[in-house]
Amino acid sequence: MGHREDLLEGAKRCLVEKGYARTTARDIVAASGANLASIGYHYGSKDALMRQALIASIEEWGAGTAAPPAADREGAAADAGPLDRFAATWDAVLHRIATEREFIAAQVEVLGLLPRDAGLREALGEVLPEGGEGLVAVFEGVPDTEVDPAAARIVGSFYQALLTGLMVQSLVRPDAMPSGADLAEALRRVTTGEVLGPARPEPVPAAERTGRDG
Repeated sequence: MGHREDLLEGAKRCLVEKGYARTTARDIVAASGANLASIGYHYGSKDALMRQALIASIEEWGAGTAAPPAADREGAAADAGPLDRFAATWDAVLHRIATEREFIAAQVEVLGLLPRDAGLREALGEVLPEGGEGLVAVFEGVPDTEVDPAAARIVGSFYQALLTGLMVQSLVRPDAMPSGADLAEALRRVTTGEVLGPARPEPVPAAERTGRDG
């Protein structure tokens, strides 16, 4: 690898080991074996390099989640309904969240930096639609090229919101994380109106209550 690639790999390691905000240019140099001048030459600044490292790390993590729930999706897996597929895929994602805590911590840290870092917001904003397409492809078990952009905008945003929330929850209450089946059941209840449990009798209008009381 050349200095450019070495710097990027070093910055990705620093992102996980030290965090986004705490990583210095000298940390990256130490991790990459390059020199300080090469950061400016290849990336313009340490911040620009860290943004590239963040995006590259997210893309690699997403690619690692691209495998379907079953190795070949044959047999029972192929016949699974949407909620079963939803649950199985989330179980795979949740396993990665639980076992890659340093990466998750680095991602959650970045969320707190976004309001004050316009460059970081812009960089992540540019790849957000692509990330949505990737998540839809993962959950539907299809190539990215087959994902409808409209679905990516709507459904992809839903997956991104749920994934972000689960990452945060994994750091706050790792002992209370839902399973894929829990998430599928929650989605079923929301879409069928069972969020509050068994159906309850309709409230009696105030006018009728007054009439009865009288």
